[in-house]
Amino acid sequence: MKWLNHTLIAGAICAVISPPHVAACVAGATAPDWMEYVYKLSGKHIKHRGSTHVFTHWIIAAIAFTFIWDYHGILAAFAWGGVSHVLTDAMTVSGVPFSPYSDRRFHLFGGRFRTGDPVEYAISASVIMASIGFNHITGGQGFAPFFYDWGGLYNQGLIDGLEWKTNRFRLI
Repeated sequence: MKWLNHTLIAGAICAVISPPHVAACVAGATAPDWMEYVYKLSGKHIKHRGSTHVFTHWIIAAIAFTFIWDYHGILAAFAWGGVSHVLTDAMTVSGVPFSPYSDRRFHLFGGRFRTGDPVEYAISASVIMASIGFNHITGGQGFAPFFYDWGGLYNQGLIDGLEWKTNRFRLI
């Protein structure tokens, strides 16, 4: 998958679960790819979707940071972003390594998608729409800077009737 779709998927899911951690999650969602560049700068050659994309490493890190130790959830969000990256790359033809002890590749949905295919954008759009829907169904008390509850603001006395009438049909 392309970085745009990795960031959109991880950011949408994280915005529903923990809005303050979206930046860390998005950084983790691109981490397996930029870690390859860091390794190459140090003189070590690794192949794409190799040792930085090992599924078991990312899932163990995510579980450890979630349940054992973390500083304000930042590392957990980073690691779960990495898990989302590896899972979305597992949908591609080349797949990802499941563990460092296996030479087999891990595929989701049969590994039928190629990077840049239109289905990649459809997957990220469906994840975004599902995240928005889930946030709306559960009450959505999270961070939504562009979706104002004009009726709620009027009922709380924070805005007057003219401002409510002017903005009540505006979605954004």
